[in-house]
Amino acid sequence: MTVALFASLFLVATCGLVYELVAGALASYLLGDTVLQFSTVIGAYLFAMGVGSWLSRFVGKGLAARFVQVELLVGVVGGFSSTLLFLSFAHATGFRVLLYLVVFVVGALVGLEIPLLMRILRDRLDFKDLVSQVLTMDYLGALFASVLFPLVLVPKLGLLNTALLFGLLNVGVAAATLHLFRDAIPERAGLRASCAAAACALVLGLVFSGRIASRAEGDMYADEVIFSRSSPISASC
Repeated sequence: MTVALFASLFLVATCGLVYELVAGALASYLLGDTVLQFSTVIGAYLFAMGVGSWLSRFVGKGLAARFVQVELLVGVVGGFSSTLLFLSFAHATGFRVLLYLVVFVVGALVGLEIPLLMRILRDRLDFKDLVSQVLTMDYLGALFASVLFPLVLVPKLGLLNTALLFGLLNVGVAAATLHLFRDAIPERAGLRASCAAAACALVLGLVFSGRIASRAEGDMYADEVIFSRSSPISASC
């Protein structure tokens, strides 16, 4: 079980950084000024993670169930974050407010994950081993995401599909945790249904992401878009 939980930690760390990179890349794509967008998005995201970590102190009993709920929220909100922002850009008058609101919500949820996992693992490891191993997996996940994002994810999948795919990974972590702690979670039926609903919504998002991207790009222009093409080096949505 401990190995599975550390694998989950690696995945949630990877997903967390991917959402941050997606938000920064999307803000740069839509608003320009890459340095400003990445700096402010990363700063807001890290601040939100700190808020989430602080809020974890108020989570009492039922840590496994709360962790599953947090993973589902991260999967849905983070998974659809790029879709929401891309669709709203042409219509929302306060787009920057919406951008940083989404960044803050996702960051706060991600900030809840590691403290909850550490508390779940504290009875299985000595404190020094717990801290070192948790932080090691967290940093390895961040490294993996930072390399995978520009070299594979954006060129092959685009920003919308990348966020949706990693949302599915978060939902998968939630389902795996639910299975591992099935004897300690009384409300399993409701959480199973929530996992299934979240997975279905994200899969539908992946299926229709091409149409969503075309619609959002079309809304940015006054006239109908007749032809469009993304170059291999562009950050395709």
